[in-house]
Amino acid sequence: MINVVFLLLIFFLMAARIAPPPPFDITLPSAAGETPLGEGAILFAAADGTLSFAGQSGAASLTALQTQAPERLSLRADAAFPAPELAALLADLAALGVASVDLAIQTP
Repeated sequence: MINVVFLLLIFFLMAARIAPPPPFDITLPSAAGETPLGEGAILFAAADGTLSFAGQSGAASLTALQTQAPERLSLRADAAFPAPELAALLADLAALGVASVDLAIQTP
């Protein structure tokens, strides 16, 4: 019986996906959509314009993003993130070689 418990424990540990918590609180924008986000790199953007990627924040996050150079990126921006800053951020990401950016939303 103890072998079965250990096998189940190993199975659940291997099957679980442990993701680090977001670096700051983000309220995702609401929109209708059913396309799931892609796997991979995640860039966080707070309402005040602070960026975070792979444990780095501010300008260091874009440097870390440039060294990793993902083709596909998931952007988790706060709903209060200013649209002009979002447009500038998307231009910066394109200059860094990011081919595709998925914007995370919450469905109503």
